[in-house]
Amino acid sequence: MIFGYVRPFSQDKDLYLQLNILEKYGCDKIFKEQTSSAKNRPELERMLNTLNSGDQVIVYKLYSIADTTRHLIDLVQMMQQKNVDFISIMDQVDTSTEKGKIFFKLIEKVGDFQHDVLSESTKAGISEAKLKGKTGGRPRKPDHNVRRALDMYQSKKYSIAQITAETGISKTTLYRYLEDRMVDDKS
Repeated sequence: MIFGYVRPFSQDKDLYLQLNILEKYGCDKIFKEQTSSAKNRPELERMLNTLNSGDQVIVYKLYSIADTTRHLIDLVQMMQQKNVDFISIMDQVDTSTEKGKIFFKLIEKVGDFQHDVLSESTKAGISEAKLKGKTGGRPRKPDHNVRRALDMYQSKKYSIAQITAETGISKTTLYRYLEDRMVDDKS
């Protein structure tokens, strides 16, 4: 089967252009998103769950289906595992052709490169921060606030809400300190 997928873009709220082109391409079924959201795409999920070996997925442009290079790579790899061809009409990409396969190998390499650059930049930034004495994460709460919160908890006279309001220590942080204290007591 030939499946089409469309979703609106900020400048193209009307799906008319995309739908018109996909219908001319001979799609058996077109999955239409109602919003341009990157996170909530129920029609994409429905389409992906419908795919079988030998099917084709057709989109107007690459950004119709993916918001990032990594997302595009993951989608196409999943389709390739299911033996499904992917076609982007305006980008002239067709994974059933040798040219399309080479294009996606190149996209995968670019995606890997982007990941490596980001990873190395992050590591370098963390190393530089450590050299400057910065440790990252949230600053620790003052010891007197922690002791006070623990004492209030131990007294059993205060609710968790009262303790957090009085000391500025969150419920999660309080429980973490209590857990640490129990481990120390057992040692």
